[in-house]
Amino acid sequence: SLGDYSESLEIYEAVLKEYPEQPKVWMSYGHALKTARRVEDSIAAYRRAISLQPTLGEVYWSLANLKTFRFGDAEIAAMHAALGREDITPEDRYHLHYALGKAYEDAANYAESFGHYSEGARVRHLDFCYDADEKHTAMLQTKAMQTAAFFAARKDHGAAAPDPIFIVGLPRAGSTLIEQILSSHSAVEGTMELSDIGAIARRIGGKGGADRNAQYLDALSKLNTDERRALGQGYIESTRIQRKTDRPFFIDKMPNNFQHVGLIHLILPHAKIIDARRHPMANCFSAFKQHFARGQHFSYGLENLGRYYADYVELMAHYDTVLPGRVHRVIYERMVEDTEAQVRALLAYCGLPF
Repeated sequence: SLGDYSESLEIYEAVLKEYPEQPKVWMSYGHALKTARRVEDSIAAYRRAISLQPTLGEVYWSLANLKTFRFGDAEIAAMHAALGREDITPEDRYHLHYALGKAYEDAANYAESFGHYSEGARVRHLDFCYDADEKHTAMLQTKAMQTAAFFAARKDHGAAAPDPIFIVGLPRAGSTLIEQILSSHSAVEGTMELSDIGAIARRIGGKGGADRNAQYLDALSKLNTDERRALGQGYIESTRIQRKTDRPFFIDKMPNNFQHVGLIHLILPHAKIIDARRHPMANCFSAFKQHFARGQHFSYGLENLGRYYADYVELMAHYDTVLPGRVHRVIYERMVEDTEAQVRALLAYCGLPF
């Protein structure tokens, strides 16, 4: 969590030296190796985990989630055999379906692939009580309260720090591409998906209840100048542990923070906010076939995905109206097709030389 992968690897290696028969530790070791860009070693660790526990679905999905890995016939057969067992957990089951979805997609067997993605999503959806109507209502409440007049009355009252560059949007919209481009600049440090803004929002909103979003918005509207400044400064201090260099700017890439653009603006008025946008069919299908380690409950059903995307677009259009120029939008397809022009526009927004 602190980004100290070398020490993380040393600890996993010490544990496995003493307790080598632990499949989930081998899996976690594989995750750390992947993050350290030791892909072949990561694959070897994942395969060791499978040899110890052949029904551990998350390991198969971890291999699939490398994106470049291709399953062989024997591995596909082993996944089907695991699914045929009655004693595997729902967690193993949906991970196996997602991994098989990727395996068949790579083999261009799209009907079989879609069937596994759909079944994985169905099983995963059983874990949640996701309510698309509630999300839509929350978006409308945010629009109704956070007007141009609302922001004008609270102008420049947050922390003065210009350090953060927030990348928001939907998962699978190209936010990582934008992060990699920006973090290659000598003045910008990449970190990871940070949960600090979400934690601040939960703290403001209190314990919640039947209409927690309305409570959160009401509490946000009542923050005074000193409280907004303190929240912004607290964010700068809590994220400092993620910064390993002396670069003046750092990236906070948490797509779901699009819901908190108003909060970010109020507590960090000089921070940059970038909206990563991708074509709805590409974005939603990419999210549908991705199993997320946590959150993103909307992604386990096509209708929920479509509604969530539409709500996101409507909310961001609202911020474009009430805070014109505050958010810079990067369209994924344009970034791919005309990279230099898009990078120049992105850096100009951030006040950075090309």
